[in-house]
Amino acid sequence: MLTKRKPDPQPMEPLPLFQNVAVSDRASLFLRKVHLCSSLCDFSTPLTSAPQIELKRQTLLELVDFLDSSSGKLAPNLHEDFIRMVSVNLFRCLPPSSDLGDLDDDEPYQEPSWPHLQIVYELLLRYIASSETDAKFAKRFIDHIFVLRLIELFDSEDPREREYLKTLLHRIYGKFMVHRPFIRKAMNNVFYRFIFETQRHCGIGELLEILGSIINGFALPMKEEHKLLLIRALIPLHKPKGFWAYHHQLAYCIIQFVDKDYHLAELVIRGLLKYWPVTNCQKEVLFLAELEEVLEATPASEFQRCMLPLFRQIGRCLTSSHFQVAQQALYLFNSEHVVNLIAQNRNVILPVIFDALEKNTQGHWNQGIHDLTTNVRRIFQEMDSELFKECQEQYLEKVTRARSLEEQRELTWKKIETVAATAGADDMVLVN
Repeated sequence: MLTKRKPDPQPMEPLPLFQNVAVSDRASLFLRKVHLCSSLCDFSTPLTSAPQIELKRQTLLELVDFLDSSSGKLAPNLHEDFIRMVSVNLFRCLPPSSDLGDLDDDEPYQEPSWPHLQIVYELLLRYIASSETDAKFAKRFIDHIFVLRLIELFDSEDPREREYLKTLLHRIYGKFMVHRPFIRKAMNNVFYRFIFETQRHCGIGELLEILGSIINGFALPMKEEHKLLLIRALIPLHKPKGFWAYHHQLAYCIIQFVDKDYHLAELVIRGLLKYWPVTNCQKEVLFLAELEEVLEATPASEFQRCMLPLFRQIGRCLTSSHFQVAQQALYLFNSEHVVNLIAQNRNVILPVIFDALEKNTQGHWNQGIHDLTTNVRRIFQEMDSELFKECQEQYLEKVTRARSLEEQRELTWKKIETVAATAGADDMVLVN
């Protein structure tokens, strides 16, 4: 948990510049400047705190210049105080996250202390990225607790902070190999808490972006731990209502898995079908777009394992009254790879979706959907004219049978109404 912090009431005194002291004295001056920057300023009263805020900002900038300079290598005794200063500034209590559906993209939240936080992030980034920073030594201070608290900050509503955090965590993952399993586990825990408890978190997209790079580096054969990540976190991430905010990064991670190991394609497709939206048409459009990307990486052997439930769902999408859903479903047939998969299994697939194609041709309200459906019908007709004719005959038989049943039902109701009217008249005679 991030804890609340109180601004330091002690006044800050300016310190000399690095170039104004002897080289031998710069380490001690660096330490004094770090201690000065460990004091927090009150951004709730910027007018009265302005001198201290500006003094600390200038001191932080001097620390940045020092790390960038040729003499900026930190002595071993300075690392701990430096990381402590970074921790004091960064690790704080975040305000409650807004509902993702209520966030105004035009006016994102801005952290009041950002004039200091940005420079502290720059300091930490330079420290991590520096070739002078030895990972074996620095892991004493950049430890599991530090990494965990850094990951907790991803819930910040300020997009500028999340962007820095994304870069930092990626650099830490690359430099501190010993922390890699812990980072993956900590990220998974954020996903689990988001999916199954809060469904509110500002940084899911950024964490998924980092994860996309991590997945890209997975070796084959894929470890069971990584497959569990797909099953327990990434596929269930399709369920939350805030899915739209991170769907692009999520889809990238999913495709990375399928590209790495095509045997996971069936698992992914069945997962999408499991969490398929029922009443949210915009979300359904995103599912169909992701499904197209997955199918592009799916071989015939995996496709055949799930094609029946898959095309039952696609058939329902084809006849959707929301034209964007129907349109996205019809766009699947623009993919040469998908059409090839369908052609190899047309005896199974065409009977499943033929009724949907006919209903669209005969009665969909949108002319664009009507035209796209006509093109798809033509593809199937050219693919296998005999099968198409057979499906058409079966469809006409079903339509005729349904019409006959409807006529019989209406006739039965008329008979019931006649009997009821006759019985009512007889009752009236008896009463009289």
